[in-house]
Amino acid sequence: MNEVSLPLAGGCQCGSIRYSVSKAPLVTYACHCTNCQKQTGSAFVLSMAIPEDSLSFTTGEPARFAWISDAGTERYGLFCGGCGGRIANGQTPTIGVFSLRAGTLDDASWVRPAGHIWMRSAQPWFSAHPDDVLFDQQPTDYTPLIERFATFQIFSI
Repeated sequence: MNEVSLPLAGGCQCGSIRYSVSKAPLVTYACHCTNCQKQTGSAFVLSMAIPEDSLSFTTGEPARFAWISDAGTERYGLFCGGCGGRIANGQTPTIGVFSLRAGTLDDASWVRPAGHIWMRSAQPWFSAHPDDVLFDQQPTDYTPLIERFATFQIFSI
C-alpha cells in the first residue's frame, strides 16, 4: 500500500460539514458497542483515534449530542445538523483524542482496523482477521492496537 499524505480531508454526506486532519491517526479500529451499532445502523463502526488538536472544521460547524457510553463515561458526538452524519466522538472530561468516523474521509480506501473493541457486543456472524487485536470491552490501554496499526506503515511518523 502507498503511504497516505496529510492533511486528511472529509465531511458529511450533504457537504455542509467539511474537515481537515493535520496529524496522522494514532490507530484505526472497529467498535462493536451497542451505541455504535445504533448510531450507524450496522454491526460496527470504523474509527480512527486522532489528536483533538489535529481536527479543524473548514466548512460549517457541527452539532453536538451527549450520552453515557457502554463503559459508563460521558461521551459526545459531533455531527451535521442537516444530514445527521456523525463525524467524530469525544469524551468529557477530554482525554485529548477524538474518535473520527473513518467512513467520512474523502478517501477511506487505506483504512483497515488494527483491531476490534467491544467484541462482547459483536454480532455472532462477525469474525475478525486472525492478526487483529481483540478486546471484550473498552480497553484501558490502547498500546496493543497502536503497535499493530504501526505495522501497517501507512504514515511516516
